[in-house]
Amino acid sequence: MNRFDLPDNLPVPVDDDQCAHLKAGTKFPVDILIRLPTTSKNSVDIVSQPRTIIYFYPRTGEPDQKLPDGWNEIPGARGCTPESCGFRDHYQELQSLGANVYGCSTQTTEYQQEVADRLHLPFDLLSDAKLELLNHLKLPHFTLPELDNIPLIARLTIIIKYDTIEHVFYPIFPPDRHSQEVIEWLKQNPLK
Repeated sequence: MNRFDLPDNLPVPVDDDQCAHLKAGTKFPVDILIRLPTTSKNSVDIVSQPRTIIYFYPRTGEPDQKLPDGWNEIPGARGCTPESCGFRDHYQELQSLGANVYGCSTQTTEYQQEVADRLHLPFDLLSDAKLELLNHLKLPHFTLPELDNIPLIARLTIIIKYDTIEHVFYPIFPPDRHSQEVIEWLKQNPLK
């Protein structure tokens, strides 16, 4: 099974208001963000660019492992690898628009390191394995018994300007074109 191709019949996620509390103007918990382990072992750099993009995703799969049962039927679950590749492929343009980019999941840094290396990601993946951001921000999530009921963050993206939430994308579909959606938003909302 090719993890880069998305099936034609994926269910489209609907806005269930689970991100309604993440309003523009809300302070982002930068202290938690800076503590999160990263795939480069460096701390998060939220000040070198005026904007930081964090795309949250449920989990990436490993090439030789099958997807969890029912994964394609969970709205918004499938597509973490294509989404990451989109941010990788548009990384330079995102930086030219003044934005740092990070991916974040509840997987361990060791697990994330494999995908960062395999996909040649030019940005860090952040591990929220201790669920600090998930709990503090009350991020939407789901669990699967097959994956030991570890909370998996629903797909969403937060744009932070300095230390404040500027915009939230939720739900996201299709994930393989989401980076272009973020680029369009950045172009329509240039820094002042």
